[in-house]
Amino acid sequence: MKRNNIIKSILLTSTIVLAVSCTNLDEEVLDGVVIASTGGGTVNTASLLTSAYEGLRGFETQGQMFALDEMSGDALVGPTRGGDWDDNATWRQIHVHTWAPDHNEVKNAWNALLSQVYTCNLVIENGSAVEKTQARFLRAFYYYNVIDLFGQTPYREAGSALGNDPKVWTRTEATEFVISELEAIVGSLPARTAGDAGIANADAAHFLLAKLYLNKGVFEASNAAGPYTFAAADMTKVVSHVDAISSSLATDYWDNFKPANNTSPEILFSSKNVQGGAGGGIQYHWRMGMHYNQTPDGWNGFAIVAEYYNNYNPNDRRIKNADSQIIADFGNPVGMQVGQMYKPGGVIPLKDRNNHPLVYTPAVTLITSGATLETAGIRMEKYIPDAANLGQPNNDFVFMRYSDALMMKAEAIARGGAGTNDVAKLTALVSRSGQVGVFPTTLDGIYKERGKELWLEGWRRNDMIRFGKFLAARELKPYVSDNRYVLFPIPSDALFNPNLSQNPGY
Repeated sequence: MKRNNIIKSILLTSTIVLAVSCTNLDEEVLDGVVIASTGGGTVNTASLLTSAYEGLRGFETQGQMFALDEMSGDALVGPTRGGDWDDNATWRQIHVHTWAPDHNEVKNAWNALLSQVYTCNLVIENGSAVEKTQARFLRAFYYYNVIDLFGQTPYREAGSALGNDPKVWTRTEATEFVISELEAIVGSLPARTAGDAGIANADAAHFLLAKLYLNKGVFEASNAAGPYTFAAADMTKVVSHVDAISSSLATDYWDNFKPANNTSPEILFSSKNVQGGAGGGIQYHWRMGMHYNQTPDGWNGFAIVAEYYNNYNPNDRRIKNADSQIIADFGNPVGMQVGQMYKPGGVIPLKDRNNHPLVYTPAVTLITSGATLETAGIRMEKYIPDAANLGQPNNDFVFMRYSDALMMKAEAIARGGAGTNDVAKLTALVSRSGQVGVFPTTLDGIYKERGKELWLEGWRRNDMIRFGKFLAARELKPYVSDNRYVLFPIPSDALFNPNLSQNPGY
């Protein structure tokens, strides 16, 4: 079984501590970061800021935030294959909405996000002006994900004793705080550096502000499951923040996901990897689905749900990049793989471990067995594998793209915001996929286009909730989910903080 176990171990006593904000120098921190006493020593804020950036790699893996954002939606499924990939039903529970407060990936996501908030706060308390501004942006991003996934958000006021329980913002309070933080620093953040979107920048802050205002009606609703009201003023804010972004679309969709994707003008914020260095996590995005006998080899696990795949034209370039070099290196198109798989060169057919033709079929069940054990389900490669170094690939992990910003603006206008869409750019977004036509202007059309463009980029659950689709029945979840599942539960251990209360329904 291939599970993501790279999250650092967190003791029960430090589970509460990890949610802290600024601390004073008299305290010793219990998560492995030791702060010098006032008797001597300094805080290495440069190292801590690097650690806060490296914490973004937690989004690269198949578990934690990626699993909660994508496995819970309608695109990605993690079937049990005989005795493999069950992990105590971890993945199936996420996909069919039966998770509980003790779910391992729920706990891992909570701890990962709040531990990085803590690291950012150490920099904000002790760093230089430039370091503080970057740390405030990173903290806002980590907090955004806590708000989105869990609602309640722990925080600690500057200088408060670590022995005290963290205070807790409501979802509305946390949303307003993060918006105010980003608006306070956006003017101080540098312009995005060409070829390196891995540093906090003004474009990324405008993107995150647009995302917050777009979801404000969800985050501040009296009932997390809706109904939602999207204020015209908030939608106009979305438009203005997107308009403030200085960017352009990549000519080729796959420029955003190739090993040298740092050169794409479209990427607004990413987690930077260095070939041969600490960047191996990105390989999850091809290995989690690929068969053992493919190049690159994989773990024969996750798959794309056929119902989701069927939304595409089969020749949509976003799910089928069959460029000659890709076929030469890997044998098969990158994107979503269905049908017979081949060895590098694309001529010699592959077989599974039982010597049957390796032919991926769209049909997949939550528990597979028998002859289809290794072949059931459409497989996916969102990132082009780095043929020069499959184990330590050079691809940067993408968080924010200009295409998403353009679609957010179109949605905001459709929801009543003031502004004018850039028709030429939206048309280019559609045409580069090999499709004919113009970008849709209806909410239903925008929702479908977001699904096609942003598959497995971490936004599906968020989109489905905002459009009222998340709880609905679908192919492998043939029932309407209970309203409680629009938020994940607060992990059981975290409830030792009396200021936290369990989310409704759990």
